[in-house]
Amino acid sequence: MTQAVTQVDVEAIQRRTVRPLVVAQAVGAVGITVGVATASLLARDLSGSEAQAGFVQSAQTLGAALFAFWLARVMALRGRRLGQVAGLLTGAAGALLAVVAGEVGSMALLLVGAILLGATTAANASARYAATDLAHPEHRARDLSTVVWATTIGAVLGPNLSGPSGVLARSVGVPELTGPFLVGGIMMLAAAGVVWAGMRPDPLLTARALADAGAAAEPAVGTRDVANASPRGALGVIVSDPLLLASVAAQACAHAAMVAVMIMTPLHMEHGGAHLDVIGFVISIHVLGMFAFSPLVGRACDRVGRGPVMAAGGVVLMASVVLSGASRAGMSWHISLGLFLLGLGWSMATVAASATIADRAPLERRTQVQGGSDMFMLLAAAGAGALSGPVVGEWGYSWLAYSTSVLAVGVVAAGVTIRTTRPE
Repeated sequence: MTQAVTQVDVEAIQRRTVRPLVVAQAVGAVGITVGVATASLLARDLSGSEAQAGFVQSAQTLGAALFAFWLARVMALRGRRLGQVAGLLTGAAGALLAVVAGEVGSMALLLVGAILLGATTAANASARYAATDLAHPEHRARDLSTVVWATTIGAVLGPNLSGPSGVLARSVGVPELTGPFLVGGIMMLAAAGVVWAGMRPDPLLTARALADAGAAAEPAVGTRDVANASPRGALGVIVSDPLLLASVAAQACAHAAMVAVMIMTPLHMEHGGAHLDVIGFVISIHVLGMFAFSPLVGRACDRVGRGPVMAAGGVVLMASVVLSGASRAGMSWHISLGLFLLGLGWSMATVAASATIADRAPLERRTQVQGGSDMFMLLAAAGAGALSGPVVGEWGYSWLAYSTSVLAVGVVAAGVTIRTTRPE
């Protein structure tokens, strides 16, 4: 790193950061989402119980929560690039283990693989913050949302590969429902290669060097970020700032609502006779809502504020769970529109909350707070996913959908809090 880096250089490095992140998110998203439509079905077959169908998604979400903070520590020590690659490679190993689990018929092995797959989920989530290390404050939400948007390409394609991946699985002699995990592992390896080759120089290390040199750029973290890194320390920083606390709460509520409804939708549709390809199509519509409109959401956050966008996202989430709850088993316009709005509401809440976290996290604790906030978000979603199966088994899909409206109200409340609280 040279001692004198101009603002033009910073802008060029920012572009070289965002581009590989965009490509890696698009490719890696296939790896994460290709198994969404079949994971609950595979878990049901291996366990012999529909009540355990949501355990795979819950295990993956729990793994993502555990890996989120570990990756934050790696990034604070060695930079974003190494942290991203470590998460993607760990997830690829988990995908391979899921294939082995299907072959030997082990639910326990499938859950271990799902936990490792969570590392890729955590890496993809942290990528949005990598786009903010050198971003201009006025464009921070825009750059963050651009990386979120990139997920659209792979995430919409992924669920629609459920059928073809099953054909691939049969051709290589493994169970059909493990095919998505096989394809997913390959995609995660490809995404790791893109980040390793393309994200040079590392944006986090560049920002730190600029801060040390006294350049006119906002640093990403300080050295104390590593020494004091712990979930308890992150929680202490978060609860001391009402805007940070509201943002973390909104992320957790939105993600929990989305996961709970989304992972039980394939079973709800299958009960009505929907084919696997149709289920994959509906999930792809949901994923389209999650990511396709994020650039517009990011620009709205920069122009009208984080709070109003977050509150609007909570309203959209409320509409989505009402529509989903009213849907009959199988395929219907209610479930298609409900799942699309579920993704869109999640996008609005998550982009607004993430932008606020990037704004408010203290410089010397930034990766700690970012990793901690993702960990809390994913733990909430893991709990919601674990409860979703038993709830559907006991009371039905409609009851599950309607009950998540409480979480949507929490998102609205957080948005109002951010809108009405004067920043210090």
